Amino acid sequence: MTPQPEQAGHELLVRLAGRLPDELLWRLRDWLAAGAHDSVAAVLPRELLRHRVALDDDERELLVASAGEWGASHRLLDAVLPLPAPDDTTAVFRTEPDVDQAALSVLAVVRGHSGCIELRQAWRSGPRSEQRVVLVHGADRPWELTGTLQRVLRAHGDRTPCVEVLPPHGEPPAYHQAAIIGSAPLWRSPAMAAPAGT
Repeated sequence: MTPQPEQAGHELLVRLAGRLPDELLWRLRDWLAAGAHDSVAAVLPRELLRHRVALDDDERELLVASAGEWGASHRLLDAVLPLPAPDDTTAVFRTEPDVDQAALSVLAVVRGHSGCIELRQAWRSGPRSEQRVVLVHGADRPWELTGTLQRVLRAHGDRTPCVEVLPPHGEPPAYHQAAIIGSAPLWRSPAMAAPAGT
């Protein structure tokens, strides 16, 4: 069953973490959260081509179900490179034991958003500086939560917020697996806590 365009767009943008530049990815996610579908449809296929980012069959379906539905050029969609196998990641993540004001603000939003199961935070090493990466498992309307959390982080001075709202089930891509392994938990839904005595 093909997901709704917003869900498909969100899933694709999650899969593109670590493959498109942060400066571009946060903007695409912000447009999706704001309902600026025409902007996503116009920019995403061109940037995939410009950065030579290839898509596997599932990702191509998500691209067509989102940007294609919003009027992206079929010529551009067809020109996106095929990816025979999922990419590995070279990203390196580490935990940060201190919880700062930005993390507390993110936590306040996540705890109040329906469907959220867990919140984690990692720091990704980069050529110029380290980048905070926020990981949320589960959320109703995850593209809206992504947009809200990005705006919160930008208000705290993060120019390129990296917010990954993952589905509650299924195996995450390699980038997110590495981020989860290198992250620290900030919150878990009480409903998901283990029963006493286990």
